[in-house]
Amino acid sequence: MLTIGCHLSTKEGYEVMAIEAASIGANTVQYFTRNPRGGTQRALDQQDIDSFNAYAKEHGIVCPMGYAPYDLEPAQEDLSKQDFARMVMLEDMKRLALMPGSRYLVRPGSAGSTPKDQALQNVSTVISKVLEGASDIPLLVVNMPGEGTQVGNTFEDIAVIMQGANSNQVGFCLDTSSAFAMGYDIVNDLDGVLDKIDATIGLDKLLAIHLNDIKEDLGSHAARHARIGEGKIGFEALKALTVHPKLKGLPFYLEEPDVHLDVYRSDIERFRS
Repeated sequence: MLTIGCHLSTKEGYEVMAIEAASIGANTVQYFTRNPRGGTQRALDQQDIDSFNAYAKEHGIVCPMGYAPYDLEPAQEDLSKQDFARMVMLEDMKRLALMPGSRYLVRPGSAGSTPKDQALQNVSTVISKVLEGASDIPLLVVNMPGEGTQVGNTFEDIAVIMQGANSNQVGFCLDTSSAFAMGYDIVNDLDGVLDKIDATIGLDKLLAIHLNDIKEDLGSHAARHARIGEGKIGFEALKALTVHPKLKGLPFYLEEPDVHLDVYRSDIERFRS
């Protein structure tokens, strides 16, 4: 069975998020662990978490993925930014440990004035230190579109980060829009892109996929999301990922701009059919 869901809000609590996911035919879900632009972690509501776990188990919702906030900058040389990233990631992972089957998604961020090689090493070091004090939850690094001084744009970058972190807990989440923005042509050469992932990162380390369409052209280094089927990747190319034998069993997460539940319901049904 296809494991597919979308990004939803925890504003009304985890259980409500799970109910919304089930209502649109989703059997997985992604959410921000806190305000994506920064902020403190919400107070622990164990009853809400217990209700989420029970509802998810009853309705077959698996692989819930918590997404770290955008303001983490583990790549930069500024030790205060590295310390902040480590603190937030540790807090988040301790919370995720209360929700069975969870995964944690982080962005490598931007290097700023830090040389690229050092920036990649910084990300590896922060992740490694986080995992020393965290549970065995998979921590997934997602590829970036290459805007400004972002790192983690190429599969080679991701491989360096993962190898430097030196932990079996570290995996890869492929973001289709960011990959397309970097020039990986998943529309006309999906097999070639998957071969590239296998040769650099290893397909066994690919644990999740952001199934996103994009407004910009191939190689644009900008990845504004489009509604599924209305962007430069298109529905057929995205569908090809969901049925590719090398990607069988992976969870897929939709991220679309300014949509409501009915849109996600329709798109999830299109992919399932």
